[in-house]
Amino acid sequence: MLLNAVVIVLREVLEASLIISVFLALSQILNRSLKWMLLALVLGLVSGFIYAGTISTVSTAFGGIGQEIVNATINILIFMALVIFVTAVPHQNMQRCRRLTVIAIMSTVILAIMREGSEVLLFITGFIGVPDLLGPVLMGGAVGAGLGVSVGVFIYYFIVNLIPRHGVWVGYLLLLLVAGSLMSQAVEFLIQADLLTSSEPIWNSSNIIDEHSVAGQLLFALLGYEATPQTSQVIAYICSMVALFCVAMFSFIKRDRN
Repeated sequence: MLLNAVVIVLREVLEASLIISVFLALSQILNRSLKWMLLALVLGLVSGFIYAGTISTVSTAFGGIGQEIVNATINILIFMALVIFVTAVPHQNMQRCRRLTVIAIMSTVILAIMREGSEVLLFITGFIGVPDLLGPVLMGGAVGAGLGVSVGVFIYYFIVNLIPRHGVWVGYLLLLLVAGSLMSQAVEFLIQADLLTSSEPIWNSSNIIDEHSVAGQLLFALLGYEATPQTSQVIAYICSMVALFCVAMFSFIKRDRN
């Protein structure tokens, strides 16, 4: 149970930690005030508590598929915020784009913490009535959270210590991976809700890296790894990354022409 708690909490914390660390680093490179990030962290934690506290009501909504719909919606909203962010970054001489950058960062961080934080809370609170397991779960959760935060700290210092122009592109690369993972998960939620048609897995790499193993969970958090992805998930993963890349490039080209 201890190892399971480490892996489960690490997976959830690592996803949020990755997003927060990238935006913290990019905020510093872009000379943005970090007070907005602190506000987003607080609002994200509050939202996570509220979401976890109302999860039973959410789950029974829309004929029992409420949680899948809400989670898919959260992922899509984060993707849209990422699109706004990469669109606005090249035009920081415009006040409107500077505001959009802050709004996109805050929205992404709040939604990411809301979703991942609520899942950690639900996992931990599920053992409150089991005293023999609660201690190991809390200990494992603390270790997993510590590892996830440590990875985020490493990514932050790695980006801010690069040449600013290189730091921005490394941040963009990580956001591309986040975008692909988010949209792949969104499609998976919609398949679970029977709103999209299920299909046979396009490949099975379970014998190489089991997605339930520590390595699989880490790859899921960093790259959105699925051992048995369906065709629609792979399409969503690739298309979302390509779309975000094209939007970013178009925005930089437009700035250079002006």
